[in-house]
Amino acid sequence: MAFQKLDYNPYPESKMIKRSTTFFDLMIQRRTIRDFSDQPVPIEIIENAIKTASSAPSGANKQPWHFVIVKDPDVKKEIRMDAEKEEKEFYEHRAPDYWLEDLNQFGTDWHKPFLEIAPYLIVVFKQSYDLGSTGKRKNYYVNESVGIAAGFLLTALHNAGLATLTHTPSPMGFLEKILNRPENEKAVLLIPVGYPAKDAKVPNLKKKSFQEVATII
Repeated sequence: MAFQKLDYNPYPESKMIKRSTTFFDLMIQRRTIRDFSDQPVPIEIIENAIKTASSAPSGANKQPWHFVIVKDPDVKKEIRMDAEKEEKEFYEHRAPDYWLEDLNQFGTDWHKPFLEIAPYLIVVFKQSYDLGSTGKRKNYYVNESVGIAAGFLLTALHNAGLATLTHTPSPMGFLEKILNRPENEKAVLLIPVGYPAKDAKVPNLKKKSFQEVATII
């Protein structure tokens, strides 16, 4: 592999601190929402966000991810129907009492209308191995790599001014069938994207303090 000189121009420390503070102020405003508007969103914003996600680091630079952008109303409806089947089973039979108790504070249930209302659904797939002309070839640190890319994606969408929901109906095999994905891909995340509804409400949450989440040694 050929190497090239790193293009790096450091900021003065005062500017670095200011940039880090400004970025924190932006990201602390990010909220998960379940009430979306059907207002159209330019596809270019979605494409740029996925390009950003694809710039994430990955094990051996294998980039073991694929993003499917769903905008077709019929496909969104099919996804909603299958997701609600799994969610209904989860809420009524699979979930233990302690899990349901933790979810009660958010007022969620198996109904998922946002899957049809949001103008886009982004489905994130992980690729445990590559399929090439020579057969299967293993990918490395797949879960970690895809998790980082998903974080990049959520950050890019929030930075653009859009709202998101990280939805994980379980199991998610129906997404692979509906979207006709190859055998090496497994769905890990379903992200409705759009503008929040005018009357959207979010829980009054409190994030852990720096001292609770970090240790300086």
